[in-house]
Formats: sequence, C-alpha cells, structure tokens
Amino acid sequence: MAETKTKQTEQSVGVFLEKVTDESLRKDCYTIISLMEMAAGEPAKMWGTAIIGFGTHHYKYDSGREGDICLIGFSPRKANISLYLANFAGRDAVLAKLGKYKTGKGCLYINKISDVDITIFESLIRQAADSHRNAN
Repeated sequence: MAETKTKQTEQSVGVFLEKVTDESLRKDCYTIISLMEMAAGEPAKMWGTAIIGFGTHHYKYDSGREGDICLIGFSPRKANISLYLANFAGRDAVLAKLGKYKTGKGCLYINKISDVDITIFESLIRQAADSHRNAN
C-alpha cells in the first residue's frame, strides 16, 4: 500500500511564510493561522512542503487505507489560498453566506480574506475542526 506523502514535518511555519513574497497574502496567512489555531486548539505545523496544518485527524477508508492528516489546514498558492476543511452537516448553508470562493475536490479556495465574511469564515473553520474531532 502506498505511503502517505503529506506528513507533519519539523519545517518552520515562519520560515515557510517568509518565502511568500506577496505581503498582502502573507498577512492573510497570519490571520488564517490565528483563526485555525483557535478552532483546533493546536499550533500551526508544516505538513509536507507547503501545507500549514493544525491538529491531527486519523482517517480510514473503506478500502482499508488509513493514515493521519491535519485536522484543518491551508496552503498559500499563487492563484489563491487552498483551505483543507472537512465537510459537515450544514456546510452548504454556511458557504452560501461566506462570500467569494470556489470549491474543488476536497478544497475550498479563496483569493483573499477581504473576499469573505470573516465571521462566517471563522464559523466555517470551527465547524470543520469540530467535525473531524468528533469523528475520532
């Protein structure tokens, strides 16, 4: 069985964010870190080379594959900020109030914090963290 590629590392979150050249994006990253640390109750850690994650969630698929991944997390990308947030009951209703975003396979994408309602964004993060935490 293939080994999980995305694992928690000892890489510094601060050093990683120093490489983010867009100052506005870097500022948004620190805002997201603050919100996610409060929601997860865990400090920011690097997962792989480009994901900032919080807490740990153990998953197991019907196929038997299992592993550990961050409870919630995000990655600043050139095109947008990729957010890794669990699905939960009522998520669509929360997203309807969020503001400007896109979704993809397992990810939520925002361009910048100012595109979303920060109160709804904070609620979304908290509910996603709680959903994973309660699944364990």
